[in-house]
This record gives sequence, C-alpha cells and structure tokens, in this order.
Amino acid sequence: MNPCISNVLIIGGGFSGMSAAIELEKKNIAVDLVEIDPNWRAEGAGISLGGATIRAFQQLGILEEFLAKGSAHEGLDIYAPHGLHLAHIPTPLMADANIPKAGAIMRPALAQILANKTKQTNANVRLGCTFSSIEQDENGATVTFTDGTTKTYDLIIGADGLYSKVRQIIFPEAEKPKFVGQGVWRAVLPRLEGIDNTVMWVGEHIKVGVNPMSKNEMYMFVTEDKIENNYIEPKDFLPLLKALVAKFPAPVVQEIHAHLNENSKIDYRPLEGLLVKDAWHKNRIVLIGDAVHATTPHLASGACIGIEDAIVLADELTKHAQLEHALTAFKERRWERCKLVVENSGRLAQIEIEGGDKAEHSAIMRDSHIALAKAI
Repeated sequence: MNPCISNVLIIGGGFSGMSAAIELEKKNIAVDLVEIDPNWRAEGAGISLGGATIRAFQQLGILEEFLAKGSAHEGLDIYAPHGLHLAHIPTPLMADANIPKAGAIMRPALAQILANKTKQTNANVRLGCTFSSIEQDENGATVTFTDGTTKTYDLIIGADGLYSKVRQIIFPEAEKPKFVGQGVWRAVLPRLEGIDNTVMWVGEHIKVGVNPMSKNEMYMFVTEDKIENNYIEPKDFLPLLKALVAKFPAPVVQEIHAHLNENSKIDYRPLEGLLVKDAWHKNRIVLIGDAVHATTPHLASGACIGIEDAIVLADELTKHAQLEHALTAFKERRWERCKLVVENSGRLAQIEIEGGDKAEHSAIMRDSHIALAKAI
C-alpha cells in the first residue's frame, strides 16, 4: 500500500530521529528533520549493543559501517570483585546467522554513521533549529520554527529525547522521567588482552564492566548506587572514578584502574527511566524513542527500542489508509516490547541497589535477551 501521509517533520536528530528519516525516505515520504544542536554532536563514550540493535542496523543499511568502526562479539561473563568467575550468560542466536549477537561502538561514531546515512537520503536536515509552536487541524499540523518560518505537515514525530518538549506540549500530564537511584560512569580505554566480550565484576552497590569497542579500544562502565541525583563537576570525574574502581582487587580491574587518565573521555550520567502508559500520539503528532520510553542501560537496549520504533512506524504508515489507524497500530505493536525493556531494566537496578537475588538478576537478563531476539 501507499503511505497514508506524504510529508513528515521529525523533531530531534538523535538515533531515533535519524533512523526515522532513513526509513521514511524508503517509503517515498518527504522528510524534514530539525535538530537544535547546530553541530549535530553526540556526546558520551561507548554504547553496548545487543543482537536486536545490530539487526536494526541491517534494516537501516548501516551494518557494514558498524562492523568497520565498532566491535562484534557475544556473551557476558560475570565475576566477583576479587576475580572469581560467577557466571557466563550466552547471547541468544538471531534468526539470521549473519547478524552478530552483540557488540559495542563509540557513541559519536555511531551517530556519525547514522548522520552520513541520513545525508544520503533526500531528507531536508536543518541544524540549530527547532519548533516554537504547533497548530493542528483536520488538514495538517502547521509548525512555526525558531527561525520564524512556517510549514504544514501530515505528521510530526517527536524524537527529542528524555526531556521532550513535544511530549510536554501534547501530553502535559504524562509521566515524568524518574531517577532510579543509580548513576553510570563511562570511560574509553585501550583494549586489554583477553577482553573479547562483555565482562562485569559485581560488588556491593557497585559494578564495573568493560566491553570491546574496536580492535584497539574498549569502554568501561561503572554503575554506582546513588541516594540523591546530585550534579558532579566534570573536573572531579577522574579522581571519583579512580576511587570507585580501586575498590575492586581483581587483577584486570586494577590494570584498568592504572589506565584511567585525563584522556579517558570520562562521562557520568544519572540513570532515569520513563514509560508513557497512555497514548503515544495525539492527532498528527507521535512520540518515539526516549521521548516516550527511556530506559536505564542494564539491558543495553535503549538505543535499540528507539531505532526499532522508527522502523515499525514507517512500516505501519504504509499499511493503513488512515493516519489514526497507523499510529494506533504502531503503539500496539511496540508496547509490550518497550515495556519489557523499561521495566526489566528497572528491576535489575532495584536488585542491584537492594543487594537482591543474583539468580533473579541473571534470569531477567537471560530471558530479556531471548525475548529481544524475536522479530519486531
């Protein structure tokens, strides 16, 4: 079927927004994308990826670029703070044997890959610009932009992240992001010999992990329980992170500790979650990605479900003659999968904070990854 719309505005040029632009262009839908950052930057260190995310890369047409700049591997090994091996969690097979089971890449590198792919489409990308108002009627949604211009669209996609301005305008009573009681530190380090998959050392109220990110680099993530969501000055990142890692006597962690320095691209983020339970659209505006379901990184699937949103939305827009039916079907198709990621990630965080059942923790991780390996 032909798409039920002819043009669309995407607000937000992150992973979800760029993926939507790529997929909608394949459906012959005219795309405008506005991104408030004039430099179109992606901050942060590395990003862990499950097989479902890499499968989405194949759909987007960026799998080869990911494999060239990132790392593909499989499995998770869990150790005690002193180095005793506790468990190996295998990564579920994808239906397509050519799709790697897991991987990692520098977040800015992935953003650049998606940006390059977006530029190869006919999408009209406007940087340093966003919307100031939206007026909807039966004929379309008219947007006034911050540069004073206006344009009318058949559909507006809010892909503007956790603190979405679009969500605040169309759903002012919707759930707000909630701090889960943990923060995550990330750093980029030389890849150590023997780090061939994801490895974690789990202690009381803190865990240290590493993930190979390329042939020569890996990234470290340290999840720390935090009673309050306090701001941390970037100048304090290095000494605070070194102090946390120093608590783990495992030889590999101590080697990691020795490599931490001012050039490690250290980043700290408080962990917040969000799941909008009611409608994800209102008339001609729909939300995707973190704007409607933001998750903590415990299942390494936040980027995944946002990119999948873009793929499914583009698909549903070609299956229905009426926009309302397409947007309703989109949420119905995405709800259980996104709910699983957000809620199971939140439960993993809760178990870690409370020092809960490690068997339950491992079971949730295993069962969640098996579920995510299923088709979208």
